[in-house]
Amino acid sequence: MPPLSDAEIKSRLVAVPDWQIESGELVRTFLFKDFRASLAFVNKVGDLAESAGHHPDIDIRYSKVRLALVTHDAGGITQKDFDLAAAADKLC
Repeated sequence: MPPLSDAEIKSRLVAVPDWQIESGELVRTFLFKDFRASLAFVNKVGDLAESAGHHPDIDIRYSKVRLALVTHDAGGITQKDFDLAAAADKLC
C-alpha cells in the first residue's frame, strides 16, 4: 500500500478531526478518568491492531494515551493508519 500524498492526508483528516499530523505520523492523545481506563482502552486498541496487522506506537501517561500511526513498511501514512484511527475513535 503506497503512502498517501499530502493532499490525500489533508482530505482524510476531515473524517478524524481529533487527529493531527506530527513529524510524519497521524497522532491523537486520548484522555481518561484514570489509569485503569487508559489501560482498558490500550487493550482494546491492541486487539484492533492485532486484527489489522497494523500496530501503533502507544504512550500511556496515567490518564492520557497517545497513539501515533504510520505505516513504516510503506514509508509514510496510508489508508491503514486512517482506518485504525477511526476504529480507535469508536472505542471512546
